[in-house]
Amino acid sequence: MDENKESHFERESMEYDVVIVGAGPAGLSAAIKLKQLNENYNVVVLEKGSEVGAHILSGAVLDPSGLTRLMPDWETKGSPIKNKVKDDKLIILGPSGSFKVPNFLMPPLMNNHGNYIVSMANTCRWLAEQAEALGVEIFPGMSCSELVYDQSGAVKGVVAGEFGISKDGTKGDGYEPGMELHGKYIFIAEGARGSLAKQAISKFSLDELSDCPKFGLGMKEIWDVKPENHQEGLVVHTAGWPLGWKAGGGSFLYHAENNQVYLGYIIDLNYKNPHLYPYAEMQRWKHHPEISQVLDGGKRVAYGARVVTKGGIQSIPKACFPGGLLLGCSAGLVNLPRIKGNHNAMHSGVDAAEAAHAALLLGSERTELLSYDEALRNGPVGRDLRPVRNVAPLNARFGPFLGGMLFGGIDMWSATIAKFNLIGAIMNVTKLFSRRRTMTLSHGKDDAASTGKADRFKKIDYPKPDGILSFDRLTNVSFSATNHGEEQPSHLKLVKPTVPIDFNLPNFDEPAQRYCPAGVYEVLREEDGSNPRFQVNSQNCVHCKTCDIKDPSRNIIWSVPEGGGGPNYPNM
Repeated sequence: MDENKESHFERESMEYDVVIVGAGPAGLSAAIKLKQLNENYNVVVLEKGSEVGAHILSGAVLDPSGLTRLMPDWETKGSPIKNKVKDDKLIILGPSGSFKVPNFLMPPLMNNHGNYIVSMANTCRWLAEQAEALGVEIFPGMSCSELVYDQSGAVKGVVAGEFGISKDGTKGDGYEPGMELHGKYIFIAEGARGSLAKQAISKFSLDELSDCPKFGLGMKEIWDVKPENHQEGLVVHTAGWPLGWKAGGGSFLYHAENNQVYLGYIIDLNYKNPHLYPYAEMQRWKHHPEISQVLDGGKRVAYGARVVTKGGIQSIPKACFPGGLLLGCSAGLVNLPRIKGNHNAMHSGVDAAEAAHAALLLGSERTELLSYDEALRNGPVGRDLRPVRNVAPLNARFGPFLGGMLFGGIDMWSATIAKFNLIGAIMNVTKLFSRRRTMTLSHGKDDAASTGKADRFKKIDYPKPDGILSFDRLTNVSFSATNHGEEQPSHLKLVKPTVPIDFNLPNFDEPAQRYCPAGVYEVLREEDGSNPRFQVNSQNCVHCKTCDIKDPSRNIIWSVPEGGGGPNYPNM
């Protein structure tokens, strides 16, 4: 909704000390920390999923540093975090063979020993229990559609719980206008590429001094496997086949508890070839002997997808604005080479709570909490992201082997040993003697602009799914328990409805029909191939937001649907 558009009705409002949007690790950590600092704070958490954890998807190997900072005694509180990493492998895949990279070649920060293989969906459900025990109010099924501003222009709240808008955009018979939830501070922790974060970044020009954001598309399946194929605590990452060394990406395979494995593929969305089909790349990868031998005789039980922030510290926008803060993936805190962001999300939640607490003690409200932005960049999050800041740009410039692994590895080693990003310094040598001295490489183009013209690339012939190891998209989407009310309007907006057929199709072979991991977008034709038409199957949407990022014309806008819609992940 347009922030400047006048409403023709008055909404009821509720007042809180802090309103938090998003019941992920960042938002829940912030809520818990606020109540730890002052049990009398009135704190509410709003979650668009049907329940806490419904929209949480992560690998996930958890670095417990953020959780330990938040809750030093977490191990005694019945947490679901129990499966310690016992072995850690990086394997380079060829079309049929493989090569294990010796662990001693890997920078120490890549070491996973001391970390845990977890379901972040279940971890968030447990964090929600801890928050509620402290008196935090948590409301699932509450989408937040717009920010609310006070007379000075500061953010004072959010609109939540609007229901009953018909397909044509009019208010239906059962229309509910929702409520305005006001707070002295508003924390936005809605994940990567969230709609409220986009509003705040645009309104306050928070990205004016930061590099462009960068993303990867992560797709994940959970499998029940045979006991003889299972090694609890084993962490495996792969690079190479099937993507090769032109497009950035790689896989994970984590041996969880109860003879389950979490497996998935992350593909950098800066890929050039518009014919690339990320979902099909993942399905093909499962047929490699290194992977298929684990899955042999097993059963897929869940599927999901989401985008992952990968821009690093140079892409973090200003994380504070009058009245509010950006937390977790809303600020872009994932450590790309480590494939971890949950610990930084928790750290950001603690930092946000401490900054708001300090202001509230002074009687300040709806101010710009610059102390949070400073803590984010110079505290645990900044220390985690600074050594790896050049991996993504090197990967984009030189490819995943030469850039990401070789040059990126040297840069991480030098940052670890000498606190000096050697490759960044060499490539920015002219800047080292200027006022703009830096060892940080820039990203250049955003992911949409990285897409090349279709006629400059060969089409890729993908094998058909066999229904045993590999599956078609719609079948897999059914394992995400995704649903949206049929009567509501599409939350996927086309800026210009003609662009997909008139521009994207002749220039880019309309990549939306491939980059979407849920089969939302189709180009339909008559039997003779004539009369192409663009169809949006918004019911299938798993809220990954790839379309909002990768569309070469920037023609698709992901907006929040009614609360409770989308996937319902059980153990992701």
